[in-house]
Formats: sequence, C-alpha cells, structure tokens
Amino acid sequence: MSNGIRIVAVKGSVRPGNYTSMALDLVVDAMNKAERVSVKVIDPATIHLPLPGQGSDDPGLQSMQEAIREATAVVLSTPEYHGTYSSVMKLVIENLGFPSGLAGKPVALLGVAAGQIGAIKALEHLRSVCSHVGAIVLPGPVSVAGVQKVFDKDGKCLDLKVETRIRGLGVHLLDYIHDNICPKMTLEMMVRSEA
Repeated sequence: MSNGIRIVAVKGSVRPGNYTSMALDLVVDAMNKAERVSVKVIDPATIHLPLPGQGSDDPGLQSMQEAIREATAVVLSTPEYHGTYSSVMKLVIENLGFPSGLAGKPVALLGVAAGQIGAIKALEHLRSVCSHVGAIVLPGPVSVAGVQKVFDKDGKCLDLKVETRIRGLGVHLLDYIHDNICPKMTLEMMVRSEA
C-alpha cells in the first residue's frame, strides 16, 4: 500500500455473488476516488481462517493480519444471519490476535439484510465486539434493508438514495481520518524534524 491513507475493507460473506460484497464495492469505489488513499480488500473466501487455538501458516492469513496492522482504518462488512453478524466476520476478528490488530484503529461498519429492519442487530453485535477489542468504532454504521431488491444480479445498485448512503460510509471514514488522525501525524513529523 502507499504512504498515504491505507484502508482495509473486509468482506463478511463468502457466498458467491453475495450482496455484502456488492455493497462493500460501493464503499471501496468512493474511497478510491480520494487522493492519497489506497484500499486493500480482504476476501476471507481466499484465506484459511482457523478456529481459535488451532493456528495456521496460511500466507493469506498472515497477509491479512499485516495489512490490518498497517492500516490507517478498517471497514468491516457483514450480512445479518440469525440476528447477528456472520461467522466469517467472527473468524476474521478472532484471527487478528491479542491485542487485536483492530485496537486503536478507526472502524466503519456496513451491514446488509433481506428483512425490513436491515442489519441493525448484526451491526449492534459487531460494534460491541469491535469496541471490546479496542477499535474506535465510528458512529453512523450503514444498514441496508431489503438488499435483494436494492442490487441487481450484476451488483448494480437500483436505489440512488441507498447508494449515496452506502458510498457515504467511505466518505465519512475518510473525513474522520482527515479531521482526527492526519493532523496528529503531521504534528509528530514536524516535531521530529526539528529535533
């Protein structure tokens, strides 16, 4: 990744053609349009995520851990399954070590669901776990309700208002970084250069 702002976006579903990835693609696209921003997308379908305590020497797992450790911020996406976030997302979080690779990092949350209330419960649970491991979970997670009616089979969003809200998650995350992280990095660099 570049020397600018480094974002890691994690897909929370491994189903082929899943709506979670379609929504996440819009967030990634919005962030890729910003200057000095690089986005790495992590697809757990390509990584062996072991159960806790089992360990793995999968290079994909090590690459994910390193990318999140070095990231400026992270976007986590999930479908809502049975009133909570996906088991895939839980395995991602479990495989970020202790202390967690998410500790101290700004994290934006995106959830999708087929039901009318969206992924509210999944996002509540995911927020709680991320906060517990020390992440700085941003307010304003995006929940997409009736997701199967919002996207077509090719991943095109059919609702401009929903698309704007989804893309806004990436913009909101970058705004947070610019307002709260970059000034501190600049100040530190100025102080070190005067020493």
